[in-house]
Amino acid sequence: MISYLEGVLKKIYADKITLGVGGVGYEVLIPGYVMSEIRRTAKTEDTLKLYISFNQSERQPKPVLVGFRTELDKEFFELFISVEDIGPALAIRALTRPVREIARSIEEKAVKDLRQLKGIGERKAEKIIAALKGKAAKYALMPEEELPAEAPEDFKIEVGNVLVSQLGHKPGEARKMIEEAMKRRPSISSSEELFTEVYRGQKK
Repeated sequence: MISYLEGVLKKIYADKITLGVGGVGYEVLIPGYVMSEIRRTAKTEDTLKLYISFNQSERQPKPVLVGFRTELDKEFFELFISVEDIGPALAIRALTRPVREIARSIEEKAVKDLRQLKGIGERKAEKIIAALKGKAAKYALMPEEELPAEAPEDFKIEVGNVLVSQLGHKPGEARKMIEEAMKRRPSISSSEELFTEVYRGQKK
């Protein structure tokens, strides 16, 4: 079982990274709020340290590694997936906000706030509160992280990097594709939505 990895950041994808450790490239899935921090503070070939939640089961025989910058974040993730019907894949999608905020929503029984998380409807939100209220207070006390003003725009940078480095588009072409997609749908707020809209634009 793997609980911690320290290595060289080789590639950053939409929801995962490749971390080179001792000549082996580990695929590590990264929740949204952690990925935003990695993009702000690290670049390829930098040394990166991650606490790892190792997940493998009969239903999920392929090992899944999920990475976090702090041990408390890892602990909360493992508490979160202990809730019925909340597996690692759903939790990775859902954790788009800092642990502190989600834990506070649980302790305050704020169903409406939890429903804002990706893949979490009212029923799942109620299940999370029923299972974790009283267990999340520790994480609700984590210090608040001040995000730079440009953080919400990270997804545009990510899409641009993928279009150029992985898909072979020229920087100017990629920038134009992103700008046109955002003009068509100004409400886009994630890399997945932006990729979809860029693709639609290319089909016309």
